[in-house]
Amino acid sequence: MHLPNWASRTSVLRGLTVLFVVIAGLFGAIAPANAAPTFTTELGQVQTLANGAIICGGSLRVWASTNPDWGDQAILNVQSGPLAGISGGSSLTPICSVGVKVAWRNVTTGKTGEWNFVLVGGFYGSIQYALFQPTGRGHVVTDVTTSSPNLPGHGEFNV
Repeated sequence: MHLPNWASRTSVLRGLTVLFVVIAGLFGAIAPANAAPTFTTELGQVQTLANGAIICGGSLRVWASTNPDWGDQAILNVQSGPLAGISGGSSLTPICSVGVKVAWRNVTTGKTGEWNFVLVGGFYGSIQYALFQPTGRGHVVTDVTTSSPNLPGHGEFNV
């Protein structure tokens, strides 16, 4: 008995799909699971005014991420919560911007650094700003300020 051409193609495709799933499962089962964990340390909140409206302001969340696989580096992260205010027009939800400075010092090695950028946010907050910093291994202290009147943040973490 001869099967129609479509029936044999369907059987072959099903067989290949099953084979692919089995092979993928084998590789997933033997893949090493020795990735080092990433640690997150909250470095505090910064309360700040911002530009872009008659009055604009809110809070910035700052944190550090470290992982032994990254060597002597850490990722510093900043993200704003809602930046709200009153604009000169009809909008109660202006786009706000503020210069941010994250200064760090490794108290173990004496190494220092600084990350400066302009954060843009609005009623829904901002994107996450993140950048590797060559902090070196040791105990790192941070001070976070903005270019507008602010209540600075301070934090500490280990690399």
